[in-house]
Amino acid sequence: MTERPEPYEDEYRVARLRERLAGDGPAELGVRVERRGGVVLLTGTVPNSTRRDEILALARATLSGLTVRTEVAVAGRDAPDHGEELR
Repeated sequence: MTERPEPYEDEYRVARLRERLAGDGPAELGVRVERRGGVVLLTGTVPNSTRRDEILALARATLSGLTVRTEVAVAGRDAPDHGEELR
């Protein structure tokens, strides 16, 4: 049976992921990493699906053993299909 890391170790790994997102390679400041109970939640928007996949792979590697929920969206680059009405 594999032992679970101490809670402070989990917090360290969450902080490490935040640090890596902010500093390694192209900084991804639009992604938030939050600890909610026993789940780590990733939210935000990234420019393309390749970057999203890189972030998810990094999260899996950094937070292995923790439950990670991702709600990271890819920003749309398509032109709007209708005009915007301003009031």
